[in-house]
Amino acid sequence: MTDEARKTRALRGPGFDEKYFQGRVIDIGCGPDLVVPNAEPFDLEHGDAGNIASIRDAAAYDTVASSHCLEHMRDVPNALAQWWSLVREGGYLVLVVPDEDLYEQGGWPSLFNRDHKATFRLGGSGSWSPVSYDIRRLVSDLPGAKIINCERQDVGYDYRLKMRRIWPLNRVLYRVHVKVFTTLVNLGADQNGRLCRLTARLFRMIGAPIDQTTGIAVAQIQLIAHREAHRS
Repeated sequence: MTDEARKTRALRGPGFDEKYFQGRVIDIGCGPDLVVPNAEPFDLEHGDAGNIASIRDAAAYDTVASSHCLEHMRDVPNALAQWWSLVREGGYLVLVVPDEDLYEQGGWPSLFNRDHKATFRLGGSGSWSPVSYDIRRLVSDLPGAKIINCERQDVGYDYRLKMRRIWPLNRVLYRVHVKVFTTLVNLGADQNGRLCRLTARLFRMIGAPIDQTTGIAVAQIQLIAHREAHRS
């Protein structure tokens, strides 16, 4: 999710890093692109992020950051609780997950990322997804958690291309569109992106879902939580 990390950084603006990424920071699921240079990386080569409490010390970090990793965990509540256990009192959790309606677009299993094991929404009592979590409620239930900010981020997202529900035929059309897109890129026929955008619109018109995050768009939820001091 390197490109998603880059796009997310661009949205945060000046002052964000100074406020939330000071002191000791761990970036869970960082890939090759750390959230800030001073962060400690934690990815597949470092161990199981769903069992991180047995690998890293409790309350050892001023900030635990993770972007587009929680949806890959087999037990989301348990993984999140373990990540939270690493945050010291007064510290922060900075979390980014895909928005299920914008990214998955009403289709499960995930069409755009087969390794996704969960989807996330922002509020609401129900969902079309059988593996949906309300991320705000999930974090609010953590001990000492106070949510500072929780927002859907959709910069660059074209709602005209969004599907309401993905059915088997839509999946077939998507695979055809991917092959066409890949061919155009490999042939160098679309250096400025106009032909790919036109192709995407044409395939969308006949029912092919479009993963807009392969371009400039984001389709995610960002949540920031503060761990308040324990009161005896």
